[in-house]
Amino acid sequence: MVNPENPLIVQSDKTLLLDVHAPLAEECRNALIPFAELIRSPEHLHTYQLSPLSLWNAASAGFTWKDAVGVLQKYARYDVPESVCVWIEETSSRFGKLRLVPGPVITENEIKTEYLFLVTDSPYVHKELTVHPVIKKHLVPYTFTQSPETLKYAENLTPNEKRFCFILPITDRGTVKQNLLQIGWPVKDEVPLVDGTPLDVQLKTENSAGKKFEVRDYQKKAADALLGNGGPGTGYGTIVLPCGAGKTVVGMEIMSRIKNNTLILTTNISAVHQWINELIDKTNLSPDDIAEYTGENKTIKPVTVATYQILTWRPDKTGPYPHFSLFRENNWGLVIYDEVHMLPAPVFRVVAELQAVHRVGLTATLVREDGCEGYVFSLVGPKRYDVPWKELERSDWIAHAECVEVRLDLPEESLLKYSAATQREKFKIASLNSMKYRVVKELVEKYPEDKILVIGQYLDQLDEIAKLLGAPIITGKTPNSERDKIYSDFRSSVIRVLVVSKVANFAIDLPDASLAIQVSGTFGSRQEEAQRLGRILRPKEKTSRFFTLITRNTVEEDFGNNRQKFLAEQGYSYRIIRYNDSSDFDQLDDSPLLEWS
Repeated sequence: MVNPENPLIVQSDKTLLLDVHAPLAEECRNALIPFAELIRSPEHLHTYQLSPLSLWNAASAGFTWKDAVGVLQKYARYDVPESVCVWIEETSSRFGKLRLVPGPVITENEIKTEYLFLVTDSPYVHKELTVHPVIKKHLVPYTFTQSPETLKYAENLTPNEKRFCFILPITDRGTVKQNLLQIGWPVKDEVPLVDGTPLDVQLKTENSAGKKFEVRDYQKKAADALLGNGGPGTGYGTIVLPCGAGKTVVGMEIMSRIKNNTLILTTNISAVHQWINELIDKTNLSPDDIAEYTGENKTIKPVTVATYQILTWRPDKTGPYPHFSLFRENNWGLVIYDEVHMLPAPVFRVVAELQAVHRVGLTATLVREDGCEGYVFSLVGPKRYDVPWKELERSDWIAHAECVEVRLDLPEESLLKYSAATQREKFKIASLNSMKYRVVKELVEKYPEDKILVIGQYLDQLDEIAKLLGAPIITGKTPNSERDKIYSDFRSSVIRVLVVSKVANFAIDLPDASLAIQVSGTFGSRQEEAQRLGRILRPKEKTSRFFTLITRNTVEEDFGNNRQKFLAEQGYSYRIIRYNDSSDFDQLDDSPLLEWS
């Protein structure tokens, strides 16, 4: 059956093409959000992908395979391939085949250990786990006896689940979920979360400066999606919102609802200080309620803000992580993982153990170049809420932004060296193109009213640019006190141009920054591209501009194309300027803000 008015084309490779000009396009897009991942969103056709993880995300939120197939059939322009429907049913049905439920507390040698049950209705799944070389190390088959102590844990189990049951220590809860996800068996975790020490957190109606403060609708919806009805399977997960959309406010909204001691983990000391300032500014918490746990100050209070770096530090490369004890030294009721896509591998290990408390991951993008998105799903929790960047831009909750790629020639004196170099050396030669200094200076002079960030990868290059512009520079070597002072001067307009290395990619709030010039980046990192654009997306009345300087006809151009993929998926396009001299930038003044799809 063909319905030419419908917006969706479902392909047998499980990609979905959405015609944005069709009458029901917006309605269809909203219906796809729960179970399909947006891959590309250029001008006319948006591409979505169905994947096991996207379907399991949906299933964990109560969205069934029938719901998914129903959406496809309702909006499809042509018949939905039967193979896709069958695959959706079979893949979705794997979620819930394994359930994690409460178990007994067993005392051995005067030591009490809390256990959980992993149960299944399927003898085939049970057998697969029994023989799997990795999984069987953590699971012990369990047989229910007729004793009252044993039977009370079996009250809500089916007859088959009583037969096909494993027992595991509660400390293995996360590790088992992670390992099972890797072999295609997502766990439905129905073990209730425990409450931490009560803490009366309330949001103010006015901030410390006397300005009205209220939580936006989408921020409330994000908190609603995470907390659900408060029953098993709720209270943990990941919230995806664009940079500048107020993820910190979402975290505080969740804190005000749970009202427990809270541990907040973030990427650097500047971000720690921002969290503390925001908590004091917008909640009833006083400085006496909040502590900083960093390399400079290791204090624990009802609300403690720490860096991932201090947690993953250890004096011996093969020894223990001494600061992991932070997770156990207070009765936390909530853990907030800021920039959760940046979770370091060692922290994943502790997150695997810390499954009994409310936990929320905050991020602008779940893209990880190492492919570990599944770890975030199994250990922190599935994606609970996501809003496309362009949707918030249209509502003026984040700044309108124009992305411009400036393509430069490689100077003649570098061509021979480039030709004989290895791939990695070619990337560095192209990134350090000396023409970029001239272009940066011209852009800074062209936009005298803008607050400008110059962002790059190579420290020598950034030092040269800082000297050229007479601007301060922040790198990983900049002392934290000096770093905070420079950020403060930038916010208060004491300085208008700031040169920063990749330390400013994440969790830095510079609300008035309206123009960014990216002179070099980390190979093809899509995540980094998104974060760097995010530095200039705080809401403002003027259009923000994001310039990327690329050396034409080099490997930097290829890596640049890959870096831009995530933003292209969000609907951003890059204008291309082939640079010859400063007059090439005049075309930007003659054109109105582009209307991106």
